[in-house]
Amino acid sequence: TMPKEPAVLRQNILDTTAAILACGIDPKKCFLFRQSLVPEHAELAWILGCLTNVPRLLRLPQWKMKRAGQNNEGTVGLLTYPVLQAADILLYKSTHVPVGEDQVLHLELAQDIAQHFNKKYGEFFPVPKAILSKL
Repeated sequence: TMPKEPAVLRQNILDTTAAILACGIDPKKCFLFRQSLVPEHAELAWILGCLTNVPRLLRLPQWKMKRAGQNNEGTVGLLTYPVLQAADILLYKSTHVPVGEDQVLHLELAQDIAQHFNKKYGEFFPVPKAILSKL
């Protein structure tokens, strides 16, 4: 949600890909792709954003904390980032999502959005369940 230099962003993508491969992810057994090349992520985020009310987003603790770090001038990108996360989850009709404790509220938002969408338009998205890591 913060502006980045294009060259740095491109290098970060390559570095992250290298780290994923170095961890042992086998691209012959899973899909490895650059999410920014899949327009459906942003398109679904727009649709879901039109179904999500602002007061719900303003109550998220991450918004409050990060906004405070930006002199109380948080950006729209920061505010709507949890809706993009929900789109990332729901686009693939995920049923279970590994999350850390700090992301449980964002997953709950994705669950709420899925339920709201399904109630309005018919059963379409599974309501994803959290898989909490035990570190």
